Amino acid sequence: MRVVILGSGRGSNAEAILQAQRAGRLGRAQVVRIFSDKPDAGVLALGPRFGVPAEFVDPAPFKTKLEGPGEERWIAAVRACAPDLVVLAGFLRVLKPGFLNAFAGKIINLHPSLLPAFPGLDGIGQALRAGVPETGCTVHFVTLEVDAGKIIEQARVPIVPGETIESLSAKVHAAEHTLLPAVIARLSEK
Repeated sequence: MRVVILGSGRGSNAEAILQAQRAGRLGRAQVVRIFSDKPDAGVLALGPRFGVPAEFVDPAPFKTKLEGPGEERWIAAVRACAPDLVVLAGFLRVLKPGFLNAFAGKIINLHPSLLPAFPGLDGIGQALRAGVPETGCTVHFVTLEVDAGKIIEQARVPIVPGETIESLSAKVHAAEHTLLPAVIARLSEK
């Protein structure tokens, strides 16, 4: 299963996927390319470390979504990799119909909450402020509605008395780093 990773930030979830691949824990999946919408994103530095091509693709003209000429560039770049699975690992852009239709049923996202609770930005902070006893992370298929696609799998994380945003974030990120590679491995076996 050919996997393409899209990321905008430091790349901790992408690194977890690549480490799982190196350790033989990614099933029949193989990461074939990493793309970022930020030319200086840490996720791009993972490419040389793990022997995977990594490149910046210009998303202009919009700052928070892929649309118009930027979307066309992204579709062409990802399509050239012939992916079986497109993994959003900290990709901070809203995908529009053109991109979603080009890779229909092949795009998954990792969200830091137990969806459908706390969609959108700051899922961890939302959960902490709401005072719920647990949160976690969710891998789901991507649809037009943000964080509303079919849930593939979740990992639960308890929220303990005195929890801070830093301590809860560390626990959720650790759960993400286990869940996402495991989901990719399972999908590769189907």
